[in-house]
Amino acid sequence: MSELVRRDPRKEWIARNRLHPQHLEMLAELGGGAVASEWMGPNGVMRRNPHAVGFIGPNGIRRIDRSGVQQAAQAPGRSVEAKDTRTPVTIDTPAFMVAVVPDMAGGRLSSHDRDLLGLARQLADADPTQPGAVLAVVFGEHKETTFDEAGIDRLLHLEGERFSGYLPELSVATLQSVDREMMPRYWLLPDSSVGGELGRRLATRLGERPAAQVWQVEADTESATGWRCTARGAAGRNDITRALPRIVLALAECADPVSETRHAAEPITLSNGLPEILGRIEDMGEVAVDPASVSLAEAEFILSAGNGVKSWDSYHHAAEVLGATKGASRVVVDDGFMPRDRQVGATGTWVSARVYVAVGISGAIQHLQGIQSCEKVVAINLDEGCDMVKRADLAVIGDASQILAALVTRVEQYRAEQQENRDAA
Repeated sequence: MSELVRRDPRKEWIARNRLHPQHLEMLAELGGGAVASEWMGPNGVMRRNPHAVGFIGPNGIRRIDRSGVQQAAQAPGRSVEAKDTRTPVTIDTPAFMVAVVPDMAGGRLSSHDRDLLGLARQLADADPTQPGAVLAVVFGEHKETTFDEAGIDRLLHLEGERFSGYLPELSVATLQSVDREMMPRYWLLPDSSVGGELGRRLATRLGERPAAQVWQVEADTESATGWRCTARGAAGRNDITRALPRIVLALAECADPVSETRHAAEPITLSNGLPEILGRIEDMGEVAVDPASVSLAEAEFILSAGNGVKSWDSYHHAAEVLGATKGASRVVVDDGFMPRDRQVGATGTWVSARVYVAVGISGAIQHLQGIQSCEKVVAINLDEGCDMVKRADLAVIGDASQILAALVTRVEQYRAEQQENRDAA
């Protein structure tokens, strides 16, 4: 006999209302933010929660939760050592290849790259009787050590001086060599400033009509390829659905990243060697940019100040030495310590920095929502039980001024040592 589960609509309303004084309490009671995605309203109308994980938003964008809000509301703290429960997977004789060319910003897989690899696994694992393998093509030096956890079966690492810097002609010629030798069924690239250009160049060379701005891929028995993709068009106002082409330029959150399996990430090489290209483009190197002139929405490294910052001279000096863009919590902005355009959070600017350092920020729900797309979050706080510490990938417990001063001293020493080594050479 089935059991009828009754919901309390008032508690769910409070859990969804971020401004209600009991919001966090109800959020924790009902599952740390995992409020029902659907429920029956008081007038018998079925309602949907647009903040539920996995919900398809009004513009067709799937929401993948990276905010850590659930963990912050539920977990009393992080375990020191977590047991690896991923299932090892080895594909010796794949039926086909799905090639992925990640951006590898900063020499590591970004969250966008991991979403793309999750999409590649979706295509490769669709038929268990004839599994495919995910091939990752990585250019230049990198610092990544978790290719296996990202779902990669084969890893083609093209290293050396010739692959450092902006070299689209050589990169495309190399991908053409990979295409001739390994004949991937699909090519997946992030639709970013780097991957988007490379993908469009590759499509032109291979004579393919790519799909750009792809945010969703679904099985379709009526399609010739067995898959269909949905892409954003008309400046993001419309969705375009078509059969999945061979070259796909995908947006972030196009699929769930791999989390339950560990793959071989077997290193491979090109048997025919690398092509010789006389490039017409010369890389003149990177241009230094003042971090203070970078908007929060575009910043890659943010040093954000909260109510726990007592010495503002130390904070501003640390931001200058570290080369970080300055951010702030709502309380700091309201108190007049930072301008309004530096406010981070749902009521300020949503940020997607590669590294976000929260100094003396306790972690209100609006702030956690605003940093949910950040790749790595570092918390400096006196309160080891605050929500920001629970959200952080790395937490440093102590006085913010002392920690920033020690960090600045260490950075300055490191730079001095590097300069001495260059002078000695």
